[in-house]
Amino acid sequence: MINSCINYLYSIEFTQTFKIKQKMKKVLIALDYGVSAQDIAEKGYELAKGLNAKITLLHVVADESYYNNIDSGPFMFFYGTNFFNMIDSDNLIDASLGFLERIKSNLKDSEIEIEAIQGDFSNIILETANNHRFDVIVMGLNSRNWIDRAIMGSVTESVLKESIIPLFIIPIKEHK
Repeated sequence: MINSCINYLYSIEFTQTFKIKQKMKKVLIALDYGVSAQDIAEKGYELAKGLNAKITLLHVVADESYYNNIDSGPFMFFYGTNFFNMIDSDNLIDASLGFLERIKSNLKDSEIEIEAIQGDFSNIILETANNHRFDVIVMGLNSRNWIDRAIMGSVTESVLKESIIPLFIIPIKEHK
């Protein structure tokens, strides 16, 4: 009796997992220039590979003034690069594509697609996910305190509020 119950539960679990795998064929991994971008990409990649899904890495490029006004300490793959003093959006897009190519190279999967699009962070992520019919959006969520989030907001939280597509959110601990 116990074995038949266990087998029944296993078959339900297998059926549910199989249905999810059949439905989720495209995964969008949205990345910023944070030091945890590679970790987010790796966890999103593991999810996508487990689902046998196609992967697209996305970086949203803000307008030029955003990059000139932030503290540009060493960011993922940009040590020694004067990245934040770029003059125009074409250079920003090219630099972002280079950043995504490096992430893709580290994942060792030539079938990953990359996109760098300029605009509002959350709007572009949502538009890209909806227009290309992605099944899952992968994003990181900083563990800032509640005051920071209340004042500054969070792209991930904004996408979560507006999205009809499931999100796979990866918690990020700030490095101090």
